[in-house]
Amino acid sequence: MKNNYLLEGEDSISLQQTIKNIILENDFNDVPISTYDLDEIPLEKALEDLDTYGLFSTKKVIIISSIENINQEEQKKAIKHLYEYIKNYNPEYLLIITARKLNNTLKITKELKKITEYIKTTINIEKLVKEELKDYKLENGTIKYLIERCKEDITKIYNECNKLKNYKLETKQINKSDIDELVPEKLGDSTNLTFAFSRSLAERNKKEALEKYQELLNYNIEPLSIIGLLASQVRIMYQVKVLEKQHLKSEEIAKILQEKSSYRITKTKELTKYYSEKELLNLMISLADIDFKIKSSEVDPNFLIEVFILGI
Repeated sequence: MKNNYLLEGEDSISLQQTIKNIILENDFNDVPISTYDLDEIPLEKALEDLDTYGLFSTKKVIIISSIENINQEEQKKAIKHLYEYIKNYNPEYLLIITARKLNNTLKITKELKKITEYIKTTINIEKLVKEELKDYKLENGTIKYLIERCKEDITKIYNECNKLKNYKLETKQINKSDIDELVPEKLGDSTNLTFAFSRSLAERNKKEALEKYQELLNYNIEPLSIIGLLASQVRIMYQVKVLEKQHLKSEEIAKILQEKSSYRITKTKELTKYYSEKELLNLMISLADIDFKIKSSEVDPNFLIEVFILGI
């Protein structure tokens, strides 16, 4: 089984790093690597490679990507062939199958998880930045500032680190003003913006909260949906607040709450200090009341939300 891996990861950086580690750990470095993206190449081609002995080396690495997009009905024969190979694999070959996001209800996912070594790839964003910029002197708070400016997009963070290194190659010093100059701020998704909205509310900064609310409206998000997003953020704040009492680390809380990144938990902890458990429960009740009024009356939803903000 150690020669056959199934990797799941939503960013290419963590997937590539995990592949690199697997190759090194299994002593398959410096051997031929063949990659088959199932969005472009049929599975049969990869199977031919698995069934063929190498001309110049007895060892080889076969990487099959985008397995989540395979058509199970049209590729029944090929999929069966893949199962048979894995169960009777060539010990001289290393097979790595990757997916961005697996559907755990599908038969192929269930079967592959049984007969391969399954790994859900993750990456510590702060550790990645520290490693990439290890030869540079950094202004205090630079790493956190870069991560926030890139909205946790690992691929963007990796690329921006390379850009910063090239730009500051002579001085070997990087500060926040360099990031402002070189790194375009990524437009956050509604979850990121909802977090910023929640922070403004937590800090009782009514002016900023109203501005963030208008930004959310600019995303063409309906007020009712904004209430839902905010309620979701308050709910996770409450859950984190409760679990914090058990002295659990962010990674442990993320696992319990099934969050793909511990970073969101770490960020949420910045907000929980502003509230007691009772206050968070009251917030959820208030948001539920606004939700009910929007759905059951003719009152302007923007008016209700703005009154809620001004009342914090």
